[in-house]
Order: sequence, then C-alpha cells, then structure tokens
Amino acid sequence: MTYLAAGAGALGAGLLLLSRSRAPLLAGFALLALAEGALLAGGSVGRVLATAVGSPAALATGLVGLAVLAGAAALLVRHPVAVAPLALVAAPLRPPLEFGGGGFPVAIVTSGKLGRLLPLYVVLAAAVVALVWRTLRGERVRALPRRLAVPATAFLALAIVSLLWSADPVAGTSQLAFFWLPFAALLGTLARILVDDPRLPRLLALALVVPALIFAAVGVGQAAAGKIFFSSPDLAAGNAYGSLFRVTSLFDDPSHYGRHLVLAIGVILAALWLGRARLGPGLAAIAVLAAGLWFSYSQSSAVSLVAVALAVAFAAGNRRARRLAVAATAVFAVAGAVLLSTQLAGESERQVTSERSRLVEDSARVYLSHPVLGVGLAGQPLASHRESADRGALRRSASHTTPLTVAAELGTLGLLAYIALLVGTVSVLASARRRDPPLALGLAAVLLALFVHSLFYDGFFDNPITWGVLAVGAAVASAAPVGRREQAVSPAPTGAAGPAEPVAR
Repeated sequence: MTYLAAGAGALGAGLLLLSRSRAPLLAGFALLALAEGALLAGGSVGRVLATAVGSPAALATGLVGLAVLAGAAALLVRHPVAVAPLALVAAPLRPPLEFGGGGFPVAIVTSGKLGRLLPLYVVLAAAVVALVWRTLRGERVRALPRRLAVPATAFLALAIVSLLWSADPVAGTSQLAFFWLPFAALLGTLARILVDDPRLPRLLALALVVPALIFAAVGVGQAAAGKIFFSSPDLAAGNAYGSLFRVTSLFDDPSHYGRHLVLAIGVILAALWLGRARLGPGLAAIAVLAAGLWFSYSQSSAVSLVAVALAVAFAAGNRRARRLAVAATAVFAVAGAVLLSTQLAGESERQVTSERSRLVEDSARVYLSHPVLGVGLAGQPLASHRESADRGALRRSASHTTPLTVAAELGTLGLLAYIALLVGTVSVLASARRRDPPLALGLAAVLLALFVHSLFYDGFFDNPITWGVLAVGAAVASAAPVGRREQAVSPAPTGAAGPAEPVAR
C-alpha cells in the first residue's frame, strides 16, 4: 500500500498541477483519490469504516454526509467565487471530534484535544466535485503558471515519495494522508478559481478577519477567566506554575493562535495603506486582534507582525514611508542583536533560545548524516531524537524551523526544491500585483507572516493557508489582464467590424 500511495500521489500531484486539458486534470484527481484511499484503508480510518459496516447509525451518518457534500458542491458550481473564502474560513477549524467506538459513530473528544481539519476537508471535497463537474460540462481548464507549477510539482512529488524511506513511516503516513495529499488537491483546485468577480478580494479579507476577531475575543475571555480549552500538558503546567498565563483560543497552541491573528492584522494593514478600508474600523479591529495576540505571549508571532508591518509599509507607502520602514528595520535588527548578545553573556545559549539551539544542532546533524535525500517525510523528529544526547519526549525533537525540517527530511534536493518554490511564488505574486494590486499585497502579507513565523516555529507546509495563498496568487497571475477583461465584457461599439471578444470560461 505504501508504494501504491507514494507512486499514485506523486504522479497525481504532477498531473493535477501541470495539466492544461481535461484528461490530465481528471486523471490527477483520480490518482490523488487512489493514494488517499490506500493510505486511509490501512490506518485508523480503515478500521473505523470496518467496524461501522452494518451499523444503522453509521449508514445514516454516511448518507447525511453525502447529502451535505452534494449540496455544497451544487452551491459551489453556481457560485464559484465562494470556493476560496469558504476554504479560508474552514482552514483553521479543527473541531474536537472522534470516530468509531460503540453507539453513534461520531462523538465529542473528552480529552480536550483538537481533531482533524474536517471542515476544510468537506469544503475541499465539494470544491473538487464542483470543478470536476464544470470540467466535464466543457469548461476550459485553466493552466497554472509554469514558474509555480513546476517547482510545486517537484517539491510535492519528492515529499510524497520520501515516505518510502521515512525514518518514521507511521508519522509520515499520517502527514501524507491528512496534509500533503489534500493540500496538493487544494492547490490544484483553488488555483483554477475564477478571479474576475470583483467581490473576491473583499470576501477573502472578511473570511480571514472576521474569524480572527472571534478567536481574539475568545482568547481575551480566556485570559480574563484564567481557563483555556485546548492545551498541551506543558502549557497547562506553565500556566499553573509560571508567571504568564498563555491562551490558545480555539487553537492547540498559543503560537498557532498568535500566527493566525498576525495574518489578519497584515491584511488590515495592507487595506489601510491602500485606502481600501476606513481608518476607524480598521484601527478598532487591529486593537482587538492585538489584545488577543498579547495574551498568547508568542515571540515568533510578534516577530512576524513586525516583519509584516514594515514590509507592507515599504511596499504600499510613499518614498518617506519606505525610508522610515528601512530605518525601523535597521533599528529592530540592531536592538535584537544587542538584546541577544546581552542575554548570551549572562545565560547559556540553550536557556536564551528555550532549547531551540539544541533542536537546530540535532536537525543539522541529521541533515549532514543524510545530505542527499534526507530521512523522509516526518522522519526528522525521530531521527533527531536518536541523534540527541538529551532524549526527552519525541515531540520535543521537532526542529521548529521549516528550512531545517526540509533539509533534514528531504535533503539537499528538497532544500533546492523548497527554494525554487519560494522563488516561483514571489514571481507569481509580482505578476498578480500588476493585475490586482490590493489582492496581491494582501496575499504577500499573509505569506510573509507565515514564512517568518516558520523560521522560529514549524508549520509552513502543514498550514492550508500557505497553499491557499499560492493557489489564489497563481489564479490571479494566470488571469487575463484587467484591460483585456474589461474589453472582453464591454459591448462592441457601433459600427465595429466584429463582435466583442468573448469572456474566457
């Protein structure tokens, strides 16, 4: 099953992202579905389905699920502009549900842990069905920009097939089934949305900002009540005996929570700089989000916020604003260097970095031991755990730095593919900016926040918003220029030799 899933997944991702016609697109989706089914059948999902056979409650639940999926797909066929906003709303949601057991097949988790990205999977499945339906009915297949599609295919294919040599095949199978394969489908689907609808930028902004305001309000409420919903044992102990009370809102980690608030702040800052939002409501929203961010006490989120604020000011401001942004960047860099050197003078490197320096050393050691292909998908924590002299819990061995994780798990080839993907993404966003500057700046702000955060806290490629930004940026970059679109929908002038150019669909 592993070889089947790896081969079908890698080939399916390539066909899906590189397709320019109907047959390769449909074949890509079919191969990804085959790979997903092979992985799930051999895991816990397969066991749950096996025990559910013959259960009336499970049958009823399955029929309800299919009905919901069909209704959602029909809605997205009629309103394709809703695909990306709905996916963005669903992206951070991980309801605490568990499946299997006696009685009703779906239950609320009582341990306080969050579940899988079930809302996103539902939206993604509906979006795939809608795209396949429109394609079968003759809609033209829109190609992804090659400068993004080629490196994305190379990176995804290498990550998928690396399951074959993963140092931790169980963790690798889980990552492939619940993250990499669905996100490959997410990229291939959202990159083909129609971006001609002028409502899309506003809907995307609302889909990010409104839930973030709710998350911030919940976080502030947790700080006031002194009680959180979801947390690890370490966080619970730190809140009980430490001087700071860190909140998680509806996330599983304060840094994940803080990162999501930074994304919303970045979008609001971009809208304010470009005059697309009123100053009063924009500042009020930022105040609420900043209050929620404060109680996360996430240093990585704070660094991301500073980077995004300065970058947006430089990209959207006038010459004076750019000079101030450059000066502020220099001040922050010098202040950070001075603070770090002062702390290192009084404490050990591991104490100052909260053990991150050890993680960097262990991950670098893994990379140097496997420099070409790495230790495979999700293999870095276990490999670092084996290399480390200070063996604690396995989850504490994760590098918390995306470039190092890529290098350790996919080797030099993966690192080169990762860099090529980043370069292609920057190129695509630059093209998108020429077509839709406000939307492109918002996408760039979100991606920059995710990238900077991933340098200090892992979670770049396993975040669906990363792939969503790449997809929407590709959709905007591959769309017709604004002038051409306006010409396409305008009526032919009186006396014209021929009809107006039809809109490409």
